[in-house]
Amino acid sequence: MNGRKQQLLKRHRRNKRIALLMALLALVLLGVLVAWWLPPLLLALGWVAHEAWFADHLFYSPRDDYRYDFPADCLSVPVRLEQGVLRVEADLAGHDTLILELRLKATWLGRWLDPHVLLGSDRQDFERGVAGRRYLNLSGQQVDGLAIAPRFCRIEGELRLHAMRNPDFAAQRMLIIAPHADDAELAAFGQYSRSPGAAIVTLTQGEIEAEHYQRLGLDKAAAARLKGRLRAWDSLAAPLWGGVPQMRCVQLGYYCLQLPAMAEQPDKPFGSRESGESDIRSVRAHNPLRLPADADGQPTWHNLVADLAAVIDHYRPEVLLTPHPELDPHHDHVASTRAVLEACERSSWRPQTLLLYANHLHDNDRWPMGPAGNGIALPPAIAALPADRLWSPSLGAERQLDKAMALGLQHDLQGPLPLKRRLRRLIQRVLVGRRWPATGEDEFFRKAVRRHELFWVRSR
Repeated sequence: MNGRKQQLLKRHRRNKRIALLMALLALVLLGVLVAWWLPPLLLALGWVAHEAWFADHLFYSPRDDYRYDFPADCLSVPVRLEQGVLRVEADLAGHDTLILELRLKATWLGRWLDPHVLLGSDRQDFERGVAGRRYLNLSGQQVDGLAIAPRFCRIEGELRLHAMRNPDFAAQRMLIIAPHADDAELAAFGQYSRSPGAAIVTLTQGEIEAEHYQRLGLDKAAAARLKGRLRAWDSLAAPLWGGVPQMRCVQLGYYCLQLPAMAEQPDKPFGSRESGESDIRSVRAHNPLRLPADADGQPTWHNLVADLAAVIDHYRPEVLLTPHPELDPHHDHVASTRAVLEACERSSWRPQTLLLYANHLHDNDRWPMGPAGNGIALPPAIAALPADRLWSPSLGAERQLDKAMALGLQHDLQGPLPLKRRLRRLIQRVLVGRRWPATGEDEFFRKAVRRHELFWVRSR
């Protein structure tokens, strides 16, 4: 997490502690003044209510407007809703990405159940208590005559359609920058699996937080080394499920959560926080090309940038897919895009386009909201973002299933849920009506396997 999200999370936890303390004081008074059994009963009911309705990490008010600006070449036209059917008079031929701007206001039930809008065969969910400007993704649908039905919310005010025109970037030579194994699959499996020129470079081993492997009788360092080896293998093997051969996959072997520190001290090597290793060559044996850092194996920023420049020179991509530096707050993701931009300046090859993706958010840990298989509405943007064009290609049911299976190949997305999370899901299923997919228990099986993938387009 970057500094902004850390501040938001710190404030959220502080407010929760204050509320919990006040509730405990009230319960003690009830026990003294009314009956001894009342506080335990209310405490149990309060915990159930918290898990059902207040456990989401939402670091903004659902009444806030989302703030999006679109580029000058975007077609933006007013549209109208007639008896639940969208009417569009503009010519949308050739426009592949369609975003409907509108205002939503939750009904009384929409404060307790997830408000959503049905869009033909699609459904897109929003925050409970929503009351502000939102953006629905209509890409891949015939919009004129599209049935639109809000549930647990109302559509208010004027509607506006933003239509954008893009080439099919998957038909171009594509290089995906994955800070960790699984980032490429989460963001872009649908695109790289249909791109004959796709290549993937993974920057880190992803070795930290390996407590699960300590159950095998390993100490903390040995467990981290095993996890790093497994995830490095995942980064080379899993893409084959999407048609990307190992000769087009590169693992650089730097260490998880060390990229920001490397950026600040470019000459200093930063070994693993947990595995005890400091030689990145330990996971590079299967790389299809020799890289600058193979000479000394030092985990330095200069080596990282040189490696990325060499990868760009080798694969000569027309399109680079990399984390969105303003939207995705993960420290390694922000640093990865910074390294890529520096590498582009050093490389003799100049990619034409950046496609930016967000696997994490500052403000809302549930986005994309709602069940798996549905569309991806635009994420919360409370602070203004650059006016990038959007590209949101559609994934059919078969490709969505393949994407879910690709995620299932990733060791970091396997394993059972903790008991607390299982209880939370059971409570939310019964009281809130939430559903999770059968393809996997990790939250990313719900968030990432959708009928859309979403990218922000920046020309270089």
